[in-house]
Amino acid sequence: MSTDNSSSPISISSRLIEGRALRQDVWSVFNAANLPADCINLGQGYMNFSPPSWVVEAANSALATTLPNHYSHPKGRLRLRHAIKNFYEASFNRSLDVETEILVTSGANEGQYSVFAAFLEHGDEVIMFEPFFDQYLASVIFNGGKPVYVPLHPNLEGDKPSSGDWTIDFDELRRTISPRTKMIIVNTPHNPVGKVFTKVELEKIAELAKEFNLLVMADEVYDCLVYDGKQHVRIANLPGMWERTVTVLSAGKAFAATGWRVGWLIGHPSIITPTLAASTRIVFCTNSPLQEAAAAGLEEARARGFFEQQLEEYRERRDVLLAAFDKVGLKYCHPEGSYFVLVDISRLKFPDDYPFPETLRGRGRDFKACWFMALEIGVSAIPVSEFYCEEHCDIGENYARFGFCKDVDTLKEAGQRLQSLSKYLS
Repeated sequence: MSTDNSSSPISISSRLIEGRALRQDVWSVFNAANLPADCINLGQGYMNFSPPSWVVEAANSALATTLPNHYSHPKGRLRLRHAIKNFYEASFNRSLDVETEILVTSGANEGQYSVFAAFLEHGDEVIMFEPFFDQYLASVIFNGGKPVYVPLHPNLEGDKPSSGDWTIDFDELRRTISPRTKMIIVNTPHNPVGKVFTKVELEKIAELAKEFNLLVMADEVYDCLVYDGKQHVRIANLPGMWERTVTVLSAGKAFAATGWRVGWLIGHPSIITPTLAASTRIVFCTNSPLQEAAAAGLEEARARGFFEQQLEEYRERRDVLLAAFDKVGLKYCHPEGSYFVLVDISRLKFPDDYPFPETLRGRGRDFKACWFMALEIGVSAIPVSEFYCEEHCDIGENYARFGFCKDVDTLKEAGQRLQSLSKYLS
């Protein structure tokens, strides 16, 4: 006798739950649609200015011709791979093979996902430093992996703490490694902390990777945004690390074109070849005309002095926003890299009976603080506890992430609004 189950919902995969994919994430909660129309969004990491005009012109030119409007090779368009080779060989201290050591991906995110798909077996452990870019979690779990969390420890005494004061306990890191550990993610410059990992820190991570035969995913999408004379060190360049490191990079971050979804991976053929196999079955190929535009960007960047000029513009934006926090009396971690700053919001007080939405129920205090700022001050930020596992989220509850990837006028207006916080500080 058959049973009619036509009205029963079809069960979903547990990975959606474990990977927080069904949970209303921080980006949904602090979406512009949920906030006042005039709220200045400094939470999400997208720009309010266009890519360079000459890069946009290259995109338009590609769209106006025939071949770039059709499929590209899964490895990426040859012009872009050659542009990547010519641009990055000096910083990797080696010649790069466009056929076996470079892979163009549909944004850095898809590149990372394809690496996980290529290398993780069910139950393999992936170490990630907290706070972590939230996409890591779902990407690892969707590919059968198990995230293992090692928090960066803030040591923020004094009046002017730096993002470099978030440090690794290397004894803790060693204890975290198990026979199932397969990979470690190193994000430098770091989102959301703004930390630029030192050579000494990277050397210690590298020694552990070699000792325990770990693959290192070096998420370096902010490599062009390093301030105040700090040095960006590529862990792939350290002794014995080229063969076990895949470096993730992004046209979106490099050229203020985050919606283009063009990124690339650089690594040893033993890493790139299986990742290509995975990427081919996930997306097949990446947006063709925008690959042409990214190629033009890399081809012309040096002659135009583009990255030097862009770095100075971001430094100005950073300093405008930091001056506002100085004026209102909020402590922050001076960012060494990226376009984010963590601000200590532990002194921010809001009424116990404030009408917070139901979506904040069960979330950390930082969610309430950021919601209060968005509605009462008109500036939105992102609560940092979102970037932690439940066990460690109390570390993040004292901080909000503000982005300075906006034009100077917008940042100045946000800075003026932030002065109103003074009446809510204890």
